[in-house]
Amino acid sequence: MPEHVDTTPSPAPLAGVRVIDLSRVLAGPLATMVLGDLGADIIKVERPGHGDDTRAWGPPFAGDDAAYFLSLNRNKRSVVVDLKDPEGVAAVRRLCAGADVIIENFRPGLMRELGLGLDELRAANPRLVTCSVTAFGEDAAETADRPGYDIIVQALSGLMSITGEPGGEPTKTGVALLDVITGLYAGIGILAALRERDVAGVGRHVSVSLFDASVAAMVNQAANYLVGGLVPAAMGSQHPNIVPYQVFHAADRAFVLAAGNDRLFARTCDAVGHPGWATDERFATNEARVQNRSALVPLLADVFATEPADVWLTGLAEAGVPCSPIRAMDEVFASPEGAALLQEIADPVRGPLRQVADPIRLDGQTLPIRRPPPTLGEHSDLLND
Repeated sequence: MPEHVDTTPSPAPLAGVRVIDLSRVLAGPLATMVLGDLGADIIKVERPGHGDDTRAWGPPFAGDDAAYFLSLNRNKRSVVVDLKDPEGVAAVRRLCAGADVIIENFRPGLMRELGLGLDELRAANPRLVTCSVTAFGEDAAETADRPGYDIIVQALSGLMSITGEPGGEPTKTGVALLDVITGLYAGIGILAALRERDVAGVGRHVSVSLFDASVAAMVNQAANYLVGGLVPAAMGSQHPNIVPYQVFHAADRAFVLAAGNDRLFARTCDAVGHPGWATDERFATNEARVQNRSALVPLLADVFATEPADVWLTGLAEAGVPCSPIRAMDEVFASPEGAALLQEIADPVRGPLRQVADPIRLDGQTLPIRRPPPTLGEHSDLLND
């Protein structure tokens, strides 16, 4: 059995897969954390002295590391390597010779400049799957040096143009959502390449750009333009294709209503005491409601403003209409479903550390946290193997 095979009990479907992770910040580390959660052995290669930038992105901190870093780097081991030093480059080459995957998110061309060309690494280890996460693609020479911060790509991909209140300031999402999406695409590509490698015996190169993944993530908004020529605009919480599907304000606080079809709209009308709205030709079908949004939404808003949110949430829920209060993070983890996502790690350096569990379940089992996020260079002795 190879030395790097992980013998952790099930579920660990990627046990025996070794990933050399030269990525940093969010998209790449998220991809490798998911692979690590699934059982892969992740060796995180970090620069001396500082490591991944996110180690310093606080407060808050636990020990020397920011919560941001801790959220993305469990189930990994950390080695410190100076990639400007030939000995450091040689060390990474040795790691890759016995690895299954290498992932990096440097600017296009830098790996080759460092002496770590991915095609050369695959020539030395034909079974190696290589993955590059870039800002705008590996072949886009005019954008190769353009920084790929999530907020930049939220602006360039169109996401900010559809986020925020109508006529208001363009708004970014509350988390770096496009980095998250890109990381998940990268992980999917790696898994597909590993599956093919196990059949064909040869690895291939996976490439995902933040821009490409972000435009793909525009899904129905992009399709609305491509199919109907409609240029989407910010609509607050409203949905461009479904009405009513948005935030409403009760007498005390806001809540969400999601009447996603005609049947649910009819139930909504019953619950608010206006059953006739469901047969009004302006509102009887979703298509009609979208066309007459400006007439319907104020009618609903006026009704909802007359009672506290709990009255409406109770009545709508009893009618089988999807609805929800708008939770803050403390309320999320106080809820039964949020509390069920919490996993506590016995971290020998930082003390008890709470993490959000991987959402993947295998045969109903939560993926185990086998290792707490590593301290910088904690496992550098691997370089001597």
